[in-house]
Amino acid sequence: MARYLLTRLWQSVLTLVLASIVVFVGVRQLPGDPALALAGEEASPERVAAIRTDLGLDDSLVVQYLRFAGNFLTGDFGESTRTGTPVTELIATTLPVTLWLSLYAIVVAVIVGVALGVIAERYRGRWPEWMANAAALVGLSVPNFWLGILAILWLAVGLGLFPASGYVPVSVDPFQALIHLTLPALILGTSLAAVIMRQTRASMIETMKTDYVRTARAKGLGRGRVLMRYGLRNSMIVVVTIVGLQLGGLISGAVVTERIFALPGFGKLTLDSVFTRDYPVVQAVVLVITLGYIVINLVVDVLYSVLNPRIRVGGAS
Repeated sequence: MARYLLTRLWQSVLTLVLASIVVFVGVRQLPGDPALALAGEEASPERVAAIRTDLGLDDSLVVQYLRFAGNFLTGDFGESTRTGTPVTELIATTLPVTLWLSLYAIVVAVIVGVALGVIAERYRGRWPEWMANAAALVGLSVPNFWLGILAILWLAVGLGLFPASGYVPVSVDPFQALIHLTLPALILGTSLAAVIMRQTRASMIETMKTDYVRTARAKGLGRGRVLMRYGLRNSMIVVVTIVGLQLGGLISGAVVTERIFALPGFGKLTLDSVFTRDYPVVQAVVLVITLGYIVINLVVDVLYSVLNPRIRVGGAS
């Protein structure tokens, strides 16, 4: 197990280094001059040149990258060229909003998706399966922004069940934070729940055809007990895989969801920095997202080895 974890760890570090190089080079290929954006369109060439020197843009790309990598390791992302606020402060303010929203959406999606998948397999060929499949089809087909608008009109404005917009930090009032995030999390987790439902159903159908399930049934175990004890456990590998792979979908979906519900999250910060060509913020945002992907994939691999020891043995050999 230790060898397997060490192997995955150095692979993750190598991936992060390569990703940082791609981000660094890619940001510098974007149109526009950050020094000019900071100085203003009517600034003199001397002023622009002085800002470029202060930012270190006159150095070679290698020197700039080494400085950038060193600052990243120490948690120093520089300052926003648009507001002058430290990028670390911007990330620390907005990232928790998106993390809480994504975590809440994942919990909702897993609970709803796994429950509908189990119901669909348990009642195959009957109306509960048809209803579960119809719900999954709606979740996959209807865009999140449209569902969000309808939810605001019907559930927030019409019935007054949830706030239409706004955010309360968890550290200030956890209960109010939960209420404000419930509706956005339901909308954000809809498509993920549909994917989890369909994959869980398919995985459980295959599992119920295996020899060890037939043996358990032959020993007198009921179908419901076999379904929960054997079918659901083996289907968890599929659920873990989907949650890991769909993290990017949640982050990209959070951009739209945060716009609709006026949440001051990471997605809003990303859009604002791209539109204003705030390069230090763009670099930091992309690297933080990349680091999140790497950590999630590492956690998923570890969960694989827990759910299925054969994966651990195969990866360590």
